Amino acid sequence: MTPRRRRGGGPSTQGIHGDGHRPERGEPVVPPIVQSATFAGGLGRSDELLYTRYGNNPTQRAVGKKIAALEGMEAGAALSSGMGAIAMTLLALTGKGDHIVASEHLYGATRRFMEEELPRRGVTTTFVSPGRGGGWRRAIRKSTRLIYIETPTNPTMRVVDPRPLALLAHERGLMLVMDATFATPVLMRPGELGVDVVLHSATKYLGGHSDLIAGAVAGPADVVGEVIQMMRFYGPSIDPHAAWLLDRGLRTLAVRMERHCANAMAVSEFLEGHGAIASVSYPGLESHPEHELAAELLEVGFGGMVGFVVRGGGAGADKVMKALRLIHVAPSLGGVESLASQPRFTSHAAMAKDEREKLGIPDGFVRLSVGIEDAEDLIADLEQALDGA
Repeated sequence: MTPRRRRGGGPSTQGIHGDGHRPERGEPVVPPIVQSATFAGGLGRSDELLYTRYGNNPTQRAVGKKIAALEGMEAGAALSSGMGAIAMTLLALTGKGDHIVASEHLYGATRRFMEEELPRRGVTTTFVSPGRGGGWRRAIRKSTRLIYIETPTNPTMRVVDPRPLALLAHERGLMLVMDATFATPVLMRPGELGVDVVLHSATKYLGGHSDLIAGAVAGPADVVGEVIQMMRFYGPSIDPHAAWLLDRGLRTLAVRMERHCANAMAVSEFLEGHGAIASVSYPGLESHPEHELAAELLEVGFGGMVGFVVRGGGAGADKVMKALRLIHVAPSLGGVESLASQPRFTSHAAMAKDEREKLGIPDGFVRLSVGIEDAEDLIADLEQALDGA
């Protein structure tokens, strides 16, 4: 995989330098935390009112510009959580009577928001299997406003090609919105593939150290402006300290992702050869149904997330989880430490068993966020847990 040349520099350069501002003599190299709720001013309509709830605190603005630079988008903003970013974007782009066409392979909370919360506001969603050929086109109505996808998907690591969906969306005057949390701007820049709005749970890889909660949105300036306006109504602005931590995480994102990818490849190859494992889902494996597509779309590597099914179902997975010594059993993902969880208890706990199985998440499915520890130590821990269970 050869990284493509990017306008404005590569992801390491952009993650460190953002929009290219060079500090003047005596200015700090690392931007300070502006830990203030309010700012002097507001003397007239032409005098912008600066207020941290509005998302225009200097620390908030700086990290938003860096997110836009990394994504190659016109504008960007950070919010207080990934679900905050998702919810504010969907609320900004839809209204009463509108309709969404979405992939059925989504993060559990996103799907619940579409199924339970948006209908209260008069917005409906049709879920489509990404592999259903003409299903996307058939699902579009006169009231459809956007198409929504994730890639790679949580937790099954399926890869959806955004390019044909971008063509379809733009042909119909719709927007294509994509959750790129698993890919990060290091592995993929969806905007270059036709995606209009990119979302991230910045709690994960963008922050990278499991010590902040944040979300991110990038896209056209007018759309990001609408999301920020919605954020001002509902209140999920990011705290300046969390914004500063997010900026710190972005500075090491590219080098961390290289290690995540290398470790995940080694771990997935080990798991695929172990007798206690029924199946492994990792885009880097030739057995993955979208391996060739992933190799075409992703740069640097295939990501740091691995899904696998333990023989013996839920009981077998429970034994493995209890036997892990180095890998932590915990929700979330994307940190420097490896984390394992069972979606039936976490991200997809609200979904019925048969619905999960239809999506490729049977009992026994384990989602592994592969950290940046030494790969041989991670493999040794998995081996002893699998052999013991």
